[in-house]
Amino acid sequence: MRKKILYIDMDGVLADFESGLKVQSEKTLKKYENREDEIPNLFANMLPMSGAEESFMELSKIYDTYILSTAPWENVSAWSDKLSWVKKYFGENARKRLILTHRKDLNIGDYLIDDRTRNGADKFCGELILFGSDKFPGWKAVRKYLIQDGLT
Repeated sequence: MRKKILYIDMDGVLADFESGLKVQSEKTLKKYENREDEIPNLFANMLPMSGAEESFMELSKIYDTYILSTAPWENVSAWSDKLSWVKKYFGENARKRLILTHRKDLNIGDYLIDDRTRNGADKFCGELILFGSDKFPGWKAVRKYLIQDGLT
């Protein structure tokens, strides 16, 4: 029997986007106002979301787990920063499990955990788990839901 496939978004689900902004200078924030995701090295400076590391490790034991993320087209450092971030916080557990795409709906799987419905997340062929929603406000609720399903 095959393991179910689980995709997890990076920014706002595994990585705390706001923590990357907090270390930026006022000058940088002003320069990139309304396009903060284009700040060079922004993604390298993010901290993990509360519960993200433990949840990834636990869910990876039950599911065939991948990190499915979008990198801003105008921020060339984002592509390598995201890879470095995954290596730093997830190491060998996420080796060759990072997928960068602007079309999440082209990936076939059972679940996608994402905090937004953009970039094809709303058209994903499996179940979209909307992270930060009333039903799934954080990692505790997501883990509870997915562990129950993964063990049945």
